[in-house]
Amino acid sequence: MRYKLFGKTGLKVSELCLGTMTFGEDWGTGSDRNTSKEVFDNFVEAGGNFFDTANFYTNGTSEKYLGEFVGQERDKFVLATKYTLIEDSSHPNGTGNSRRNMMRTVEASLKRLNTDYIDILWLHMWDFTTQPEEVLRAMNDLISQGKVCYIGISDTPAWVVAKANTIAELRGWEAFAGLQVEYSLIARDVERELLPMANDFGMTTTIWSPLGAGLLSGKYNKEIDKDGRLTEKSVKYNSKNLSIAKKVVEIADKLGKSPAQVALNWLRAQNKNIIPIIGARKTNQIIDNIKCLDWQLDQLDLELLDGESAIDLGFPTKFLKEANPIQYAFGGWYDKIDQRK
Repeated sequence: MRYKLFGKTGLKVSELCLGTMTFGEDWGTGSDRNTSKEVFDNFVEAGGNFFDTANFYTNGTSEKYLGEFVGQERDKFVLATKYTLIEDSSHPNGTGNSRRNMMRTVEASLKRLNTDYIDILWLHMWDFTTQPEEVLRAMNDLISQGKVCYIGISDTPAWVVAKANTIAELRGWEAFAGLQVEYSLIARDVERELLPMANDFGMTTTIWSPLGAGLLSGKYNKEIDKDGRLTEKSVKYNSKNLSIAKKVVEIADKLGKSPAQVALNWLRAQNKNIIPIIGARKTNQIIDNIKCLDWQLDQLDLELLDGESAIDLGFPTKFLKEANPIQYAFGGWYDKIDQRK
């Protein structure tokens, strides 16, 4: 396991992040305490130090288990949790991006995690209601109080993130160092705006559902997993995505690797600032996923997967990459100019 710097900060996180949404059986599909501990131990033994959870996951059990497993070795690990999603539906302020909900959620998360501080606090998803200034000021207050070290933002439009980080820069506040989004061979929409934006701001991007809710693990080509998250009614279960999954299996069989490792290594090859969040309900799954670090896809296989899964980048990106706009903008000099990035 190697380590990456988180955004523009000095925080060092492992190149894979362990997602703990599966810790706890409260939702009916997770792992019991013993299995969750085995998954945790295997990740740590491989050198992993980066963990992702949320107040919402398995009704708080995910945070409780993670806090118990970390125990007295708290300072060795990077704990990232989230606020926003509902805990209390009895009143309108029990959810959302507001300062009030943030402060309440963080206090509860600190207790469940059994820690004095959270390494990374994520805004879980944008509520289209709270102003970025309120979110940033509240998060910066938590940083000043020593309860939070760094901040990130998840599942939010690129224009909101860009606006927020620009405000932070102008006001001398701590900006979002990380972005968390869905990204995989069957979900490449973030290539249009979110990933370019994150790269420009120097943000680390952590990726949820890197295996497309399990479709890219290969098992759904054989039969629908009734115990998993994907069914025939899922929007992900369509002919295009099944074709992509089939290509992943073909390459995996050729290389003697698992489909999950192929899908993870395609993702890791896209950008050096990307960190996949791997989750597992079974110990053998985490062991297999970690093995993706032992090898890399060659250029030919990367191109095959790209071709099978490519999306239309749309306007303005597609337009601006076409020959005529470039010719008009650079007057024939484009190919002779070294770009900054």
